[in-house]
Amino acid sequence: MVKRITGIDIGSTSIRVVEVENPGRANPSLIRHASAPIPRGAVVRGEVVEPNTVAACLRQLWSTQRFSSKRVVLGVGNQRVLVRDLSVTGAPREQIRESLPFHVQDLLPVPVSEALLDFYPIGPNPANPTEVNGLLVAAVKDAVLGTVRAVESAGLNTAEVDLIPFALSRALAPADSGGAANVVIEVGATATTVVIERGGIPQFVRIIPAGGDDLTRALGSELSLEEPEAESLKRTLGLAKTVESPDQQRVVEIIYRVTGELLTSIRNTVTFFVNTRPDQPIGRVVLSGGGAQLPGFAAALAEMTRLEVTVGDPLGRFTLTRKLSAAKLAAERSQLTIALGLVLGSAA
Repeated sequence: MVKRITGIDIGSTSIRVVEVENPGRANPSLIRHASAPIPRGAVVRGEVVEPNTVAACLRQLWSTQRFSSKRVVLGVGNQRVLVRDLSVTGAPREQIRESLPFHVQDLLPVPVSEALLDFYPIGPNPANPTEVNGLLVAAVKDAVLGTVRAVESAGLNTAEVDLIPFALSRALAPADSGGAANVVIEVGATATTVVIERGGIPQFVRIIPAGGDDLTRALGSELSLEEPEAESLKRTLGLAKTVESPDQQRVVEIIYRVTGELLTSIRNTVTFFVNTRPDQPIGRVVLSGGGAQLPGFAAALAEMTRLEVTVGDPLGRFTLTRKLSAAKLAAERSQLTIALGLVLGSAA
């Protein structure tokens, strides 16, 4: 069994890394964690386009933070990764994987030869007992290989490549759902991932091409602000109910408009799931990601969906070593969610 492994979450503006011991146990140990900024343009919409730049950042992290394990799990989840419902004839998972090219060509935006395919089983098909329902995962090869090249150029070994929505589900799925489904949402810089899970098993995935950076750019463009000032206003005012000046009123109007578009997309995603699966009631929404920390975001989402909204705690399953600062981890836990979920998947 794997003793130590690291999870790497490569975002558009930073890299987050966690090292975990005994990931297969009920309470694995979080040994260390770190993050580092990466230059703008090295990662675009979740896809590594400058592997050498990302590799240099990873080498520096391993050098300065003293990560001991070079076996890593990577996450992928961008607009060139497709997740769709699929029903296939029941068979061992390896056989299903081998048959996927014959099932999915009409579903893919690229030739089968240019895609990496996988199948995640959910359960029997009630309408046909000889079939199994599941999720087809199809990724454009180039979108994955850029990340792998960056990691291997840094002298690290890729143990697994996992889907970010699955990592989120592992890290944040509530243990006390009473059989209800839950909506797990990560609002990142350039994309928002929505996973609806039940009993820890993902049932539905959608990646919305919008995130916190869209709001920062809108404020900067419409108010002629530099990025740091736009970011500061966003984090200070958020979805404020009252303002103190006409200038603040203008800022809040932009925040409401841009954020409202994202909230509507999330609500429509949940509504689609509820309408197509009336036998699976939704219990609650669990939030994560830097964009979800916008003041008023959780309350607005609760009002829109009429569901309980909570902030997820990805650290709940982990034992912390004495060297770690609990206060620092509490402040950064939302940013570490994906990396923590990735290492949990390495034990599956």
